Amino acid sequence: MSVRRVLVATASVFAMGMIQQGAYAQTAASPQTAQSQPAAAHSFPKELTDTPVAPPNTDAMRLAGIAKDASRQFGSDPDEPGSLDRDLSPELTPKAVGAAMRKVADWQLGQSQTYFSVIDKARNLDGRLWTWAVLYTGYTAASDALNEPKYREAMEEMGKSYNWELRNNGKLPGGDDEILGQTFLELYLIDKKPEQLANVRANFDEILAAPRVELGSNQKIAWWWCDALFMAPPTWARMYAATGDRKYITYLDEEWAKTSQSLYDSQEHLYARDASFIGKTEKNGQKIFWSRGEGWVMGGLARTLEYLPKDDAARAKYVTQLQEMAAAVKKIQGPDGLWRPGLLDPKSYDQPEVSGSALMVYGMAWGVNNGVLDRTTYLPVISKAWAGILKHVYADGRLGDIQQTGAQPSTYKPSASYNYGVGGFLLAGSEVIKLNAAGQSKK
Repeated sequence: MSVRRVLVATASVFAMGMIQQGAYAQTAASPQTAQSQPAAAHSFPKELTDTPVAPPNTDAMRLAGIAKDASRQFGSDPDEPGSLDRDLSPELTPKAVGAAMRKVADWQLGQSQTYFSVIDKARNLDGRLWTWAVLYTGYTAASDALNEPKYREAMEEMGKSYNWELRNNGKLPGGDDEILGQTFLELYLIDKKPEQLANVRANFDEILAAPRVELGSNQKIAWWWCDALFMAPPTWARMYAATGDRKYITYLDEEWAKTSQSLYDSQEHLYARDASFIGKTEKNGQKIFWSRGEGWVMGGLARTLEYLPKDDAARAKYVTQLQEMAAAVKKIQGPDGLWRPGLLDPKSYDQPEVSGSALMVYGMAWGVNNGVLDRTTYLPVISKAWAGILKHVYADGRLGDIQQTGAQPSTYKPSASYNYGVGGFLLAGSEVIKLNAAGQSKK
């Protein structure tokens, strides 16, 4: 079924999905972990949001999610996407990696740039949403890695169009809103223009002045879902880098610790997507760990460590967690180099999931490049995964096999391509391109 037909056919289904999800959210419990780790009490949102608690994973809900993503211009999944590109080289050389990055980045720019400055509530379009912000992090990284000014210029124009303000809808920005600040602050660290910093800093200072939610309360902690560890902490680390004020690191460390205590599985060394998944299992009886969720955390660890003070008391914990997660995903890497949506039940999923795989590659490559992960151990893993990802690039530059937005493993077409997945790919490439550079042989 084409995207256009899905949009028409699932309009009523989408409305039902909102009702179903709201009902689920009101009754969702927080089961105890198999390891008897304390789980936070959560008050889950009652409406369909951009950070949903997992609804019943029905085909109707899946189609409704795809239709919503298409209507908001996050991406598409055409029935006839054309042929795959068979000429991209998997070699980890700057030339080969750069060629793949440019091909995908340029195609996505052509598809999406018109939406980088849009706020259209009538059409439910907003270029400040987290999906776009993940893409922006990829373009900023790609601009640096490829010495390509047009990507940075596109980000500067985006920031100006939004007056360097986060989306907040009249309230303090949440984790999904805070990610946009990563691009603003990275540009500030280069340009030193006060307007690139001022609004994000004011928002963050308001957050610091507001009451905190503690574990065990009847409210959600700040970063109650694992995806938030990619969205928010790296922004707080960049705020420290921009201001030199350690209060932003203190907040980061305290809130990450709550999320880790709530969701990190100390046996599997993977994160539950949110507390509603603790105790749930795949068809084969294994725990549910979502590939993109683990990618979010591994990418978030890398992006946080990049700007975290070397003497921060919690730094060693982040390093250890990245090492543990890298070892865990290394053991379950697929024969094609990639990971399935449900990590511990790969036989239940026909296709690899590229966004999660790319984010894992990013985390591992960053770890190798920065002496956190052993080069000899992880270079083969990264090389195999990068080669696998390139097999899902189409001749025009479309990056396929990206799962639609959601909260758990699902199914999708091979052609499915979404902006945040391209952001993850560009981040991965920005570190893979450095692997064979001089001086990058740390262990």
